[in-house]
Amino acid sequence: MKRIFLTVLDACGVGELPDAADYGDVGACTIGHAVDACHPSLPNMAHMGLGQIAGAHYPADENAVGAFGMCREASKGKDTTTGHWEIAGIVSEKPMPTFPNGFPQYAIDEFSHLAGRGVLCNKPYSGTQVILDYGRQHMETGDLIVYTSADSVFQVAAHEDIVPLEELYGICRKARGMLKDELAVGRVIARPFKGEYPNFYRTSGRHDFSLDPTGETMLDRLKNSGFDVISVGKINDIFASRGITDHRGINKDNADGMEKTLGLQNEDFNGLCFVNLVDFDMLYGHRNDVDGYAKALTEFDCRLGKFLENMRPDDVLIITADHGCDPSTASTDHSREYIPIIVYGNKVKTGVNIGTRPTFADISAFVLDCFGLPALKSGESFLREVSDV
Repeated sequence: MKRIFLTVLDACGVGELPDAADYGDVGACTIGHAVDACHPSLPNMAHMGLGQIAGAHYPADENAVGAFGMCREASKGKDTTTGHWEIAGIVSEKPMPTFPNGFPQYAIDEFSHLAGRGVLCNKPYSGTQVILDYGRQHMETGDLIVYTSADSVFQVAAHEDIVPLEELYGICRKARGMLKDELAVGRVIARPFKGEYPNFYRTSGRHDFSLDPTGETMLDRLKNSGFDVISVGKINDIFASRGITDHRGINKDNADGMEKTLGLQNEDFNGLCFVNLVDFDMLYGHRNDVDGYAKALTEFDCRLGKFLENMRPDDVLIITADHGCDPSTASTDHSREYIPIIVYGNKVKTGVNIGTRPTFADISAFVLDCFGLPALKSGESFLREVSDV
């Protein structure tokens, strides 16, 4: 196996975990509820084995050509960073800090001093609503809009005409440097926007400044062993650029991310292409847009068909997720769910059920095993279950 395309459908969970009650997520089933409500057409994923995963609520294809199953999250938490790190082999023993009442005043004061600007908001907020409510005041004063969510994030919104992108990024780097210990959020996120009140809109200049991974990841091991590690979308940000050999930029949307991935099929590389498609989460899950979510699944499946046609004999495709974000529930937060695993390639056996894996880290063990490398401390490979290689 020469090339592995690991594609994370951000927030595409397939049913509540046993400890979902601890996170307020009883009844969550992101893909399943979108399928129940809107009946999207997903023939390509179904042919790979999506329908055999109970939480997808999709009709099973008796002639499924892929291997399929689910993973349980062993880490504490349900955020993007924790999920991706676990996929890459790091199990987080404690959740990253969240701030349901906003950040402590001493932290806001220090940030304001470092940034050289005042601060507005400092509350959990919807990213689109916060610029509507505070954008006009921001433009009048130059003060930064700081907000958080149910995730472990410190978000800084600013109009690009008031705070140019490079200045905003510099401010976020300073925030990343000061947010340590009990303030060590998973991500500091630059959230630039444009437009005039009330028609503000967020731009594609978003940039995430993540904590450094707390241990060795599969990306580190691959890179240090001479393999290519190509990131598409926010993967590079999530891993603080560590273990990446080539970054293809932040995606404008899912379509852009898929086009970049399709382009990489025409390139010769030996290693991993790690892709994140964020629209499911950012545009639809967090906004309780079930119709939009289902449409995004359909659009991905359509492009998936072209990807499958272009696969080479020594390619492997893995489709998975990092958490849930059920758009059908009252909550706008991530949900504590199982994630799907679908594996396909000429060297992958057809119709293999790999069951429910005890940790997302089994994915990292599988990837490393495909390249003849030992697993990390967490995770157990399922390569021998799905392939005779």
